[in-house]
Amino acid sequence: MAAPEQPMSNATRPPEPDHRQGAGRALERCHHLAEFSDEPGRITRRFLTPATSAAQSTLGRWFAAAGLNVLIDAAGNLIGHRRATATPVDGSEPRTLLLGSHLDSVPDSGPFDGVLGILAALEVIDLLGDTPLPFHVDLVATSEEGGVRFGLPYVGSRALTGALPGDILTRRDADGISMRAAIETFGLNPDSIAAAAYDPDRLIGYVEAHIEQGPVLNAADAPLGIVTGIQGQSRILLRFTGRSGHAGTVPMDQRNDALVAAARLIVETQDYGRSIDGLRATAGMIDARPNVRNVIPGEVDLSMDVRHNMDEIREIAVAALLEMADAAAREDGLICTVLEHQTTPAQKLSAPLSARLGWAVRQTTGSEPRELPSGSGHDAVVFATHCPAAMLFIRQRDDLTDRSAESIDPDDLAHAIATLHHFTANLDQTPDVHPDLQT
Repeated sequence: MAAPEQPMSNATRPPEPDHRQGAGRALERCHHLAEFSDEPGRITRRFLTPATSAAQSTLGRWFAAAGLNVLIDAAGNLIGHRRATATPVDGSEPRTLLLGSHLDSVPDSGPFDGVLGILAALEVIDLLGDTPLPFHVDLVATSEEGGVRFGLPYVGSRALTGALPGDILTRRDADGISMRAAIETFGLNPDSIAAAAYDPDRLIGYVEAHIEQGPVLNAADAPLGIVTGIQGQSRILLRFTGRSGHAGTVPMDQRNDALVAAARLIVETQDYGRSIDGLRATAGMIDARPNVRNVIPGEVDLSMDVRHNMDEIREIAVAALLEMADAAAREDGLICTVLEHQTTPAQKLSAPLSARLGWAVRQTTGSEPRELPSGSGHDAVVFATHCPAAMLFIRQRDDLTDRSAESIDPDDLAHAIATLHHFTANLDQTPDVHPDLQT
C-alpha cells in the first residue's frame, strides 16, 4: 500500500540550477522574439505577416538545435517533432503528447504572451535529452490564437484539430487580403489545411504553459496554478447607422448621432457586467465615421466581449445586451445591425491530465498548486474538444493583461520548466504508481 500523501508546506523549494539556467535562456529568447513586430515601438505579430515569418524562422532554428524535426503546416503552425525513443509496454504504436502555445500576439502585447509557453516547453525538450519515452512529443507554436488579422480566433489550433469553418479561406483582413492569399504569400498551400489535423485517437493530450495575465496567483503568493477550465466567450460586432451632418447646422433635436447611441450602450454594458457575479462584459473597440471634428458621426462600429464560466448565463447576458443595443438605436432613430457574432463555449479541462500536472507541481516545488479558472481564451479551449487538455499558469508579477509591462519572476519560470519536465518524463507511469493521479 502506498504511503499517505504528506501535507504540503506553504514554502516553495528553490529551483534546481539547471532549471534556473533554462529559465534564464527562455526569458532571453522571449525578449529576442519581441524584436519581431508588425509595428515599431510595440509588440504586434499578426497571422502570417513578415514579422511572424522572421520570428518563426528564429524559433525553428532553436527547435532544430534541440534535436527536433521541424515542419510548418498549411495553416502556418510551427511544429517540432521528437520521436518516441521506447516501445509502449502494450506493443502498440506510440501516441503523441503536444506541448506549446501561440506565436502571434495582439497589438501592444507583452513579451511573454504565448511565446513563454513555447520556450518553456523547448527547455523541457532540452532537459529530456535522450530520456527513453514510449510516446512522441510535438512542440507546437500555433500561428494564430488572438483573431486579430482575420477576426477569427484560434486559427492555428482549429487547423490542428480539424475545426476550421468551411469558409475560412474566403475571410478577408482589413486590407482586403483573403486568407487563401495570405497563406499562399507565406509560401504554403491552403488546400492542404485539412492534412494539418491530428488524429485524436493518436493523441495523449495537449499541455500549455502560459503567463497568468491576471492577479490571482500573485495575490495568493503561488508561483504556479492549475487551470480548471476556460470561460465561455461571445465576440460581437455591432453597427449603429444614423445620419451624418454638420456639427454647426443640424439642430440637436433633429440629429441621428450614431456615436451617442454607441456611447449609451458602452455605459450600459459596464453597468450590466457589474450586476452579475462572474460576468465580464466589455466594449473594447469603436470605429466612428467619418471621424471628423465638426461632423456628426453617421456610422459607428462597436465590439462587445462577453464572458462567463456558465454558458447559460453568458447567453442570457448577450441577449440582454443586444436588446439594450436596439433600444439605444431606436431612441435616436438609428438602426443597429449585428455584423458578427462568434461564440466559444466554456470548456472544462481534463481532470486526469490536470491531476498529473498538479502532482508534478507538488513533486518539483514542494508546495500545493493553486487551482483557478481562466478568464482569457487559450488554444487549450480548442484542443480540449479534440483530446485531453491541461494548462499550467505561471504567476505574473502585476495584474496587466497582454501589455508590454507584464513581469515574471525567473524562479517561477524555473519551477514551471521543472514541472513540465517531471510531468513529461513520468507520463508513462500508471495511477498504481502514483495513486494521487486517479481522478
